[in-house]
Amino acid sequence: MKTYRWCGLLLGGLMMMTQSGNAQQPKLPQVEFTDQKLENGLRVIIAADHTAPVYGIAITYNVGSRNERPGRTGFAHLFEHMMFEGSENVGKGEHYTLIFNNGGNMNGTTNEDRTNYFEELPKNQLDLGLFLESDRMRSLAVTQDNLDNQRNAVQEERRLGEDNQPYGHAFLDIDNIAYDNFAYKHSTIGEMSDLNAASVEDVKEFFRIYYAPNNAVLTLVGDIDPAEAFEKVKKYFGSIPSQAAPPKVDMTEPPHYGERRETIHDPLARTPMVILAYHIPAGNTPDNEAFHVLANVLGQGQSSRLYQHLVKDKQFATQVFAQADERRGPSLLYIYAFLRPGVKPEDCEAGIRDEVAAVQKDGITNDELEKARVQFLRSQIQTRESDLYTAILIGQYAVYFNDPNLINTKVNQFDAVTAAQVKDAAQKYLVPEQLALVTDLPAASARKPARAQKEGK
Repeated sequence: MKTYRWCGLLLGGLMMMTQSGNAQQPKLPQVEFTDQKLENGLRVIIAADHTAPVYGIAITYNVGSRNERPGRTGFAHLFEHMMFEGSENVGKGEHYTLIFNNGGNMNGTTNEDRTNYFEELPKNQLDLGLFLESDRMRSLAVTQDNLDNQRNAVQEERRLGEDNQPYGHAFLDIDNIAYDNFAYKHSTIGEMSDLNAASVEDVKEFFRIYYAPNNAVLTLVGDIDPAEAFEKVKKYFGSIPSQAAPPKVDMTEPPHYGERRETIHDPLARTPMVILAYHIPAGNTPDNEAFHVLANVLGQGQSSRLYQHLVKDKQFATQVFAQADERRGPSLLYIYAFLRPGVKPEDCEAGIRDEVAAVQKDGITNDELEKARVQFLRSQIQTRESDLYTAILIGQYAVYFNDPNLINTKVNQFDAVTAAQVKDAAQKYLVPEQLALVTDLPAASARKPARAQKEGK
């Protein structure tokens, strides 16, 4: 059992003062948690926080869209819905009712690398949260009616959120052309044809393989006694049988040999948009941290370089963003720009490339580096204000990188990034053979977006 120390989380206690009265760099308090496993393989991480009489529970399953195969996409996201359809001792819709009627809230999310389910409840409802999560892990109601119902719900979600939204196909297609490895190439929400082809037997087998205790991490954070809570976890989850370990996913991305481009003619768009995506290293690596700094410098906030130069000075764009993701495998640095009417996409693209080239030539300033550090620290502080968000983040770190203590060390990793490291990473990775670019153009006709021939390999 591992134990880490957690001080109080009051924001006012974060600032340390020197003898002269000047403020030092704020320090995040440490989270104290226990890290144990049940005999069936369920990893249980518990942290006490007596600030408020509530607790958060998160169960993070080691399954995402990367675990799917061609012809059967969208299963991980489908289960995000199916897991609320009832189980042996919980009727259809009762999960919601029990949580809300007892003053709690709940949800679930899916991405490429994991699926999680979570609740926040008053401290006197610890048994309720554990019972609900254990019952659906043990005995989810996988029936034809539930499958049909939630398959339709997911398909409608895709229509509303992707197919019938301006730029929806552009956001789906950027990963498709950026990756060759199927694990990250296809969308998390899945293809309509694959969802239609899913049988009850397919879904039951997916559940058996991936929703087992030995493929999950349970995290509890809040006003609880860790020893007592662990005994309750054993009571509710200890008898759930483990399964054979799921097949490992090969995340290797084959070499790229040229820039990749796609043009979409979008009948729902009113102005053009461009998306650039550069391949960068996997999450929890020094170079990935460097790109999180660079994303802040380039395109986060009105003081960022892209906003200042493309939105304010040149007036090429109305909005521009940069974001580095932190996947378990090869990741991406995204740059999005929504153009002003009349601006040519190639002019905006050239402006973005100029800003990338400037970083490669001259690097970033110390002031920009410090701003990125402060903003990252602020985001971590805001996460820690919630027991639930803390539980979610610890569980994700455990599943992604087998290191829940990243909740305590992530800020230090970010602070360790230097300006020279950012410059070196930009020179190494922001090169044409690592670039995918989608241009989304308004179209007066054509019901479905028409895709141009892809360039490069």
